[in-house]
Amino acid sequence: MAASNGDSSKGLIVSFGEMLIDFVPTVSGVSLAEAPGFLKAPGGAPANVAIAVARLGGKAAFVGKLGDDEFGHMLAGILKENDVSADGVNFDKGARTALAFVTLRADGEREFMFYRNPSADMLLTPDELNLELIRSAKVFHYGSISLIVEPCRSAHLKAMEVAKSAGALLSYDPNLRLPLWPSAEYAKEQIKSIWNKADVIKVSDEELVFLTGNDKVDDESAMSLWHDNLKLLLVTLGAKGCRYYTKNFRGGVEGFAVKTVDTTGAGDSFVGALLGKIVDDHSIIQDEARLKEALKYACACGAITTTKKGAIPALPTHSEVLSVLNGPK
Repeated sequence: MAASNGDSSKGLIVSFGEMLIDFVPTVSGVSLAEAPGFLKAPGGAPANVAIAVARLGGKAAFVGKLGDDEFGHMLAGILKENDVSADGVNFDKGARTALAFVTLRADGEREFMFYRNPSADMLLTPDELNLELIRSAKVFHYGSISLIVEPCRSAHLKAMEVAKSAGALLSYDPNLRLPLWPSAEYAKEQIKSIWNKADVIKVSDEELVFLTGNDKVDDESAMSLWHDNLKLLLVTLGAKGCRYYTKNFRGGVEGFAVKTVDTTGAGDSFVGALLGKIVDDHSIIQDEARLKEALKYACACGAITTTKKGAIPALPTHSEVLSVLNGPK
């Protein structure tokens, strides 16, 4: 499938990293051991972002590696079914597609147990990158899980460099998953190792606390993460919305009150929605009124995503977002 998915006049958003199968308990509020059964749900933050973009009418591609197994081919099929280009997907004959068992607590928050030793996504090499696809990106989005081990780390760094050289806006959501890292110290060091390359960075309130070592989620703490090349820093606050920081202004956008079932994918939905708004007009970042509108839209997307189980099935369409924006808050 060519990278001509979505509206051909729209700029391409390329998302790099992992795609995996989440196994979600059929019952909320129980431990993995107590769960009577599991539903398999496609996931992986960068893949979620790509599908979020496409579902809202944007043009998206995913770059990563899957196992040459039934789950891997299922995931590639899901990308295509959701109008995401899979031209950047490789298959590994020797390693399996990654799996994650996700515990849903009673409040909809999650705990993870991962099976990747190693999984296919960790084995992507720089030589396997579809450089033509990466060079065509107007926005190049990535997380930090792809920085944990080689050779994927080198592939990640090369892809970033190629995208930047071709003029793409670099978007970074660290998407901290501590159980995957050898230690918290190493996680912090690696997440920060590419910090100064990004144009747009989104962190959750929990990631802000982790990266700063400061329990306060406030403007001073957020601005300690600012770097001179940054155009936009976002701190998401769950149901409370988000805070935004640019060179010239800062502020907040309130969240939307919904009945939360599962927070999986909410941050990815938020990111995909925002990137879809700015991909063809980066100047929105410098215009506070338009940025706030884009962030309000993104917050609505994040909120809707929490109302259903699983990430990809819960990602909204544009019409669903409009009904939330125009309805009672």
